[in-house]
Amino acid sequence: MDQNLQLHAAIIGQKTADALVKKGFSAEYLADQDEARKRLLELIPDGSGVGMGGSMTIKFMDIKGALEKKGCTIYDHNGIADPEEANAIRIKQLTCDVFLCSANAITKDGRLYNVDGRGNRVAAMIFGPGKVIVVAGINKIVNDLESADERVRMLAGPINNIRLNTGNPCTKTGVCADCAAPGRICNIATILHRRPSGANITVLLVGEALGY
Repeated sequence: MDQNLQLHAAIIGQKTADALVKKGFSAEYLADQDEARKRLLELIPDGSGVGMGGSMTIKFMDIKGALEKKGCTIYDHNGIADPEEANAIRIKQLTCDVFLCSANAITKDGRLYNVDGRGNRVAAMIFGPGKVIVVAGINKIVNDLESADERVRMLAGPINNIRLNTGNPCTKTGVCADCAAPGRICNIATILHRRPSGANITVLLVGEALGY
């Protein structure tokens, strides 16, 4: 990455991390994906039960093999064809030791914005797991909640629909149509204005574009 882009990312990333800390979250800024991967593995104790929330950011970081070497049990419903088996894994993610996910958007004043289809990801972020680790690239940082919603409607939502091959209208138009399709994946929106009481949430902000 160009040095000037790196410096700008560091300024925005650190200010956002500071804002998250003021809202009660643990938060750190890491310069790149390698630093973030190393820190993520440091935060997960050996032998933990680790839930995967379907994050492309986490997938891009390719940590499953490293977690297995640490003796971790992985709860990952992605790619499981049998609906009952996949749902059973989702339920285990709600009570796992560590839940890994990203965010659809993070505001500069320290709020986490997410849109979900079933609700299992946002539910696990809010209550249940012993520890939640949110990893987000610099591309997820936005000015405010209005910008967060726009990011989902114009970018994250359509791209994830394309990835999941839903056939929903946004896969054709490239923008959200607030559809009523049976396979709609944008049914639930959550805003973490502050860290939920009793929750252990760490946000790792990365100075690279990661995920959607």
